[in-house]
Amino acid sequence: MALSLAQRTQQRKRAAAAAAATPQNQPMAGSGAYELQMAQLHQHYQQLKGIQSGQGKEELKAKLLPDYAPYVAGVLASGQGAQDEVLTTVMVWRFDAGDYQGGLEIAAYVLEHGLTMPDRFARTTGCLVAEEVAEAALKALKAGGTFDISVLAEADRLTAGEDMPDEVRAKLMLAMGRVAAAQVDPDKPNPADVHSLEVARHFLTRALELHAKCGGKRDLELVDRQLKKHVGQSD
Repeated sequence: MALSLAQRTQQRKRAAAAAAATPQNQPMAGSGAYELQMAQLHQHYQQLKGIQSGQGKEELKAKLLPDYAPYVAGVLASGQGAQDEVLTTVMVWRFDAGDYQGGLEIAAYVLEHGLTMPDRFARTTGCLVAEEVAEAALKALKAGGTFDISVLAEADRLTAGEDMPDEVRAKLMLAMGRVAAAQVDPDKPNPADVHSLEVARHFLTRALELHAKCGGKRDLELVDRQLKKHVGQSD
C-alpha cells in the first residue's frame, strides 16, 4: 500500500537522522529505519526471484523503487558515508529500470564516501557505474534509439578516478563517441556537426587506445570521413 505524504516525510526524516548518526564506513545495521528497509528489500527480492524474464524484472523494479525514495533522500541529504546495502542496491535498480539520472545521483554519494557493493556484486562500484551506463547507451543505439550524452559524461566524471579494467573504460568511451556521432544527420548538415564529430573522434580514439578490439575502429573511420567532407565543404 502506498504511503501517505506524511508517512513518506517521516520515513525520510528517520533515515536522515540514522544516516547522520552513523560514522563513515560503519554499517547502518542496527538503525530502525535501515532495518525496515532491509526487510522490505528482502520481500522484494522474493518477488523478483519469481520472475524469469529480464524485462519483467526491470518493470517490477521500476514499480518498487518509489518505496525506497524517502529513505534514499534522507540518506543522501544527511549521510556521513555509512555502509548501506539498501542504498547501493537501489542505485543498481535505478540503472536497471532506466532511471540513469537517479542512479548517478546515488552513485555520486556512494563513490564520494567509498561505499562498497554487497558481496553478490562482482564488480567494484566505479566499474559497475561506468559499465551499466555505457551498456545502456550502446544498447539504445543498436536498437535505433538515442541516449542522453550528458548521462554518459556524468558517469565518466564520477568514475574518472576509479580503478577498472581498460575494457570497461573503453566501453564508456565508445558509447560517448557513438552517441556524439549519432547527433549528426548526414542528410541535414548544420554548423554544430563539426563539433559533434570532433567530440566523437576524441572519445572513439581514446576507446581504441584503451582496448583495440572495442569495436570502434569502423566508427572512427566513418567519423573521419564525415569530418573531411565538412572541411571540404567549408573551403
